[in-house]
Amino acid sequence: MVDEIRYEYTTVRAIRGTDSSMIAKMQKDGWEFVDQTPGMLRSTLNFRRPKKPVLWRLIGVGVAVLAVLAVAGGIASALSDGGEKGEGETKAEAATTAAATTAPVVSEQPAAAPTPTAVESPATKVITARNNPEFAALLKADSCDDANVDFATKYAGRTVAFNGSIVHMAPHGDYDTRYDFLLGPGDKGPRTTVGPAFHYEDVNVFDLNLTGKKIPAIVGAGDKFRFVAEVREFNTVQCSFYLDPVSTEVR
Repeated sequence: MVDEIRYEYTTVRAIRGTDSSMIAKMQKDGWEFVDQTPGMLRSTLNFRRPKKPVLWRLIGVGVAVLAVLAVAGGIASALSDGGEKGEGETKAEAATTAAATTAPVVSEQPAAAPTPTAVESPATKVITARNNPEFAALLKADSCDDANVDFATKYAGRTVAFNGSIVHMAPHGDYDTRYDFLLGPGDKGPRTTVGPAFHYEDVNVFDLNLTGKKIPAIVGAGDKFRFVAEVREFNTVQCSFYLDPVSTEVR
């Protein structure tokens, strides 16, 4: 009976208009496109691929093969050395004895999986200008450059960290405790002219998760921080690069 194929699934968010390129990239990595859910600014793409066979099953098959070979070898040895057996022992009895003493015991328990080594996965590593040339180039690019949408599409959901400052800060809607922040790389605040237009949308000061030796009671345009944030998406119409705050360290 053929074993039922089991799949693993993953979901990717892509900015509208880049769906085809994202699907092609995932298919190149072995993923099968399942379906998509369109949104106003981004689409949710669902993929699957067959799970790899469990290692212990392969080990079990190998042990069984070794057992068969050992039994065959014991029988052959017994037949060839029949003249050296004890008085009154037949060749068949000698073969049975050899098989019983040489055949390994095959355990029905799966082989214990090796203990994984704690190694930081590239997918969880915080992206900085030092360890990612694409991000280093992005921080020096124009706010409407294609590098913005390329980076947002490739690294959506990943975490980035950079030294920057608040370019602008305004209340969000009718709320006086929630704000929209415009951030820029570097230390020039409102005078920033280079790099993406990073946005935090509809957050309060507590959402910034301020850290450092001297945490300010209020924040405003011109304040310098070490921003750590999650990549959301890039709005190609507004040339706005949206992030979600993770932590904000005072510099």
